[in-house]
Amino acid sequence: MAEGKILIVDDDKNICELLRLYLEKEDFSVVIANDGMRAVEMFASENPDMVLLDIMLPKLDGWQVCREIRKSSDKPIIMLTAKGETFDKILGLELGADDYVVKPFDAKEVVARVKAVLRRTSSGQGDAVKEVRYDKLVVNLTNYELKVDGKIIDTPPKELELLYHLASNPNRVFTRDQLLDEVWGFDYYGDSRTVDVHIKRLREKLEDVSDKWCLKTVWGVGYKFETKD
Repeated sequence: MAEGKILIVDDDKNICELLRLYLEKEDFSVVIANDGMRAVEMFASENPDMVLLDIMLPKLDGWQVCREIRKSSDKPIIMLTAKGETFDKILGLELGADDYVVKPFDAKEVVARVKAVLRRTSSGQGDAVKEVRYDKLVVNLTNYELKVDGKIIDTPPKELELLYHLASNPNRVFTRDQLLDEVWGFDYYGDSRTVDVHIKRLREKLEDVSDKWCLKTVWGVGYKFETKD
């Protein structure tokens, strides 16, 4: 039985075939696109469980492909990039990517990341509904839905997971490194600004909604979801 279907998007056919070899050894089925426009078409027609997405692509780049996919789907995306700058990583995560791997990479590491992300993103699909509720706020991790004052707010998956994690542990302070480990689930090489960016975007959505809770910065430590009696 196949573990799932992976769409590999890269214009380097050698990389595509290498990843296909390793993924098929682990019982994944694999489909391949070599340019951005084809990637968008194949995502719609093949309905993969995950996308491995290169950034530097012909026709549409990886950022544009990620934006297009996120308009209609929360399926996990792992970005493949030859660039190591923090800006690239932050941008990918802001657009809704779930993970990134910097080239050159070890194919075994990519397979391990694929399995880890699929485990995380499928963990909420059991019978129990994963939801937290506060005044004018509902965070539902089963349906990946954020409701603020009764309205559904479009929220990238990682932002929603971060808010759910904080709101599930009210008044507990988390360091940035703890949040990177517990929400992103892997070593982010010290890119703690990732957390700051996601908190900033969440605050823009939640500003002045209620006086009974808030996302609070604990200076020199990290963040907490603070509730007030």
